[in-house]
Amino acid sequence: MITLITGENSFEVERALASIADSFDGNVERIDGSDLQLTQLPDILMGVSLFAIARTVVIRGLNTNKPIWTVFGDWLPRISDDIHLVLVEPKPDKRMTTYKTLIKTAKVMEFHPWSDRDSTLAEKWVTAESKTMGIDMDKVSVQFLVRYVGVDQWALYHALEKLASVDSVSVDVIKNIVEPNPTENVFNLFETALRGDVNELREMLSTLELSQDVYQLFALLSSQVFQLAAVANAAKTDNVAKDFAIHPFVVSKLTPIAKNLGKSGVAKIVTIFAAADDDLKLSRAEPWLLVERALIKVANI
Repeated sequence: MITLITGENSFEVERALASIADSFDGNVERIDGSDLQLTQLPDILMGVSLFAIARTVVIRGLNTNKPIWTVFGDWLPRISDDIHLVLVEPKPDKRMTTYKTLIKTAKVMEFHPWSDRDSTLAEKWVTAESKTMGIDMDKVSVQFLVRYVGVDQWALYHALEKLASVDSVSVDVIKNIVEPNPTENVFNLFETALRGDVNELREMLSTLELSQDVYQLFALLSSQVFQLAAVANAAKTDNVAKDFAIHPFVVSKLTPIAKNLGKSGVAKIVTIFAAADDDLKLSRAEPWLLVERALIKVANI
């Protein structure tokens, strides 16, 4: 039997491998495919141990070993029936003959990483996973956790591990024991600027400066500005969350802000950030100073 596991969702890949290992009554052999030599293939693919009637062999990254990968398709018919061969290839070259041969004979499991468009899928996963872990979470807490942590499954899983230690989960509990993702920090920063609270804005920037990359932070802020502009300019019949892959909770928070600012106010913010982007690219001043100046201009609108 041959199983091909592809995709860059490392959480689901590792979970699939764990499931395969759990279903096998024996020790799983794990091999780095990048280091394999052609002379090793007979023992790996056709050899049967004297002490076991079946083997499970996991080979990672064989796709990166061009001398073997190029001819590997020719070896597939020779694999012993007593061997379950599991190939882990996050990004296989689908143009190669070996890949085309594999998908005809192997059980293919493909796991794509989630994006912001998958927030609903992430919420369903958190709901199911929390029940498995014995965590009582209501819908509001689930939605907040996904927005607070993001859609990375490793981050969500580790957050759930922390929440499993408390008796009752709420938004406040999540804030107290779970680390937010950078996007959440930036949203709070942008929201503070929109409220016009310059003093708190400067304090937040001082804290973020100690741990954040200024260019990444500005990119995330620019994304928030784009989302605000999308909400402000959307027609009543538009589905902003779906069309622009914005979490519905974020849309609900930005909608009253957009209404309060009006299209002209939002346009001023877009102009401020466009100018700041030019200043950053041309290094017209220290980057953190340019970000602070842009946010203070937003606060003074």
